[in-house]
Amino acid sequence: EVVVTSRPFSGGQPSKMPKKDKGQKRSAAADVVTREYTINLHKRIHGVGFKKRAPRAVNEIKKFAEKAMGTKDVRIESDLNEFVWSHGVRNVPFRVRVRLARKRNENEEAAEKLYTLVSVVKNIASFKGLLTSTVESE
Repeated sequence: EVVVTSRPFSGGQPSKMPKKDKGQKRSAAADVVTREYTINLHKRIHGVGFKKRAPRAVNEIKKFAEKAMGTKDVRIESDLNEFVWSHGVRNVPFRVRVRLARKRNENEEAAEKLYTLVSVVKNIASFKGLLTSTVESE
């Protein structure tokens, strides 16, 4: 099916793009799930000034969790915060292995039904070959 649209600079040519179906949208509220990811902080704070590196790294972790889990409400555990700040404000670790847990919000009048809890995975010898994995609920 060809859809004719009046696009600027099209020279009056019809659009050849097929029409998108506005079907079911994937919902973040689908399920409570826990996954482990490796986040490359090095590329996310490249070019950031020394005094803003650790705070930016924390914000980038939040942004990553928001995108991966589809929730606006992202909470970072203090262990992860301490890991990011462990070498000071300037020398942020290159990578971090995190566990993202999408959980139901206990607060009834909360705007979001779900929130994401981000915690650090300790004692990673090497990040090589690690893939995203789903963790069975404890």
